[in-house]
Amino acid sequence: MVVAFPQHHYSFEDYLAVEEMGPVRHEFLGGAIVAMAGGTPEHAALSAAVVVLLGTHLRGKPCRPYSADLRLRVPATGLATYADAAVVCGEAERDPQSPTHVTNPTLVVEVLSPSTEEYDRGDKRQHYQQLASLQDYVLVAQNGRRVEVFSRSPRGEWHHRVFAAGESASLPCIDCTFEVDELYVAAGL
Repeated sequence: MVVAFPQHHYSFEDYLAVEEMGPVRHEFLGGAIVAMAGGTPEHAALSAAVVVLLGTHLRGKPCRPYSADLRLRVPATGLATYADAAVVCGEAERDPQSPTHVTNPTLVVEVLSPSTEEYDRGDKRQHYQQLASLQDYVLVAQNGRRVEVFSRSPRGEWHHRVFAAGESASLPCIDCTFEVDELYVAAGL
C-alpha cells in the first residue's frame, strides 16, 4: 500500500525567510520551496562568459547585465527564481512583496544542464514569457556549441532560432551579435 504524505504549502514570506537563512539558493512556485542544485565547472564558466560578453556589449548603454545572483520574480505566476544571467534595460523594478526580487528583465539566459534542460526549455520558459518586459530568452548548451534564442516580436509572438558552432548569434533586444565559438572559447570550452 502506498501512503501519500501531504505536502506543506509555504507562503512567499516563508520562502523569503528561507532564502535569507543560508547559502543555498531556492526556487519558489505554488507553495513549494525547492533547492537549486549547484552547477558543473562548465556551467559556471559558460555563465561567467555570458555575463562578461553582455557587460562588454552593454558598457555605456542604458541596459545592465546581472549574474546568477539576481533574484527574479514572475508576478503573473508567482515564480521566484534565479537565472544564469539577465539584462535589465532602464530602472530595475522590484517586486512589491520583496525588494530583493526584480520583475522586469529584458533578457534572460539559462545555461542548460542535463538535470534542468527540460524545465528550462518548457515550464520555466513559459513562466518567464509571462513577463511583459522580456524580449529575449536565451538557452546556452553545455554539451556542444549551441545557443538558442526565443525572441518576442512586436506583435507579441515568440520566434525560436538556433545558432551553432561557426555561426553568429543575435540578441535583438539589445542589438548584440556574437560568434558562438567565441563564447565557448571565452569559457575555456
